[in-house]
Amino acid sequence: MQEYRILIDSHDEKGLVYKVSSVLFKYDLNILTNNEFVDKVNNKFFMRSVVQGDFDPDVLLAELVEALPKDAVIDVIAPRKKNIVLMATKELHALGDILIRYESGELDANILGVISNYDSLEPLVSKFNIPFIHVSHEGLDRADHESKIIEALSEYKEIDYIVLAKYMRILTPRFVETYKSKIINIHHSFLPAFIGANPYKQAYDRGVKIIGATSHFVNDNLDEGPIIAQEVIHVDHAYGWRDMQRSGRDVEKVVLSRALKLALEDRIFVYANKTVIF
Repeated sequence: MQEYRILIDSHDEKGLVYKVSSVLFKYDLNILTNNEFVDKVNNKFFMRSVVQGDFDPDVLLAELVEALPKDAVIDVIAPRKKNIVLMATKELHALGDILIRYESGELDANILGVISNYDSLEPLVSKFNIPFIHVSHEGLDRADHESKIIEALSEYKEIDYIVLAKYMRILTPRFVETYKSKIINIHHSFLPAFIGANPYKQAYDRGVKIIGATSHFVNDNLDEGPIIAQEVIHVDHAYGWRDMQRSGRDVEKVVLSRALKLALEDRIFVYANKTVIF
């Protein structure tokens, strides 16, 4: 028995669930899970189904294309381990959390390598027998440095996602376009508040009572890409900004790993700079 994920993104109209169900019934498929959502404001329909049976996925896809609206985006995906590359600078909490989850078998992924502009994380990465690629930025402008990173990444035939595990450099539009919709970042703030550098200091100066973290896809606007996952914790007047930073690191690593898991399981639909998560 084969298992596949069916993802549908379409404008909404009556009878879509019936049409999909009819095709699945025709091929005697068992629906293991099913989620639907209609954005009434934008007249958008989203559906994620996990099905099981003996069938040709290409034939099933063709039938769904025929049955659904012409603008529908439909994917029939066989679950597999996705290929990811991690990028980091100096901080190890987010990177270390992903590596531990990977080692324990929690992540349905192949970590192809870790890229950093410093070499200080190499001892940590080497403990997990994962390639570490040091691409120093010293003496290079941003464009030249990114060219070297893209060259290193080109050694891998297929990359599903690049995960910025506290990679503290702003990416250029060229890099973002090269890996469009494939870059997942963790931002140490509950976006859209406190964008940019040192958000914990910004939060302290504002006297906030909660701090948080946000994982999002990267686009050309700093910290404004589609949000995947967020979490907050409570703080009070006794917290200095460095206390907030220490507490926030625990939130950051959990939120990033949660977002990565959602991506690996094909649970994210992106539209209008927002996400639908199933």
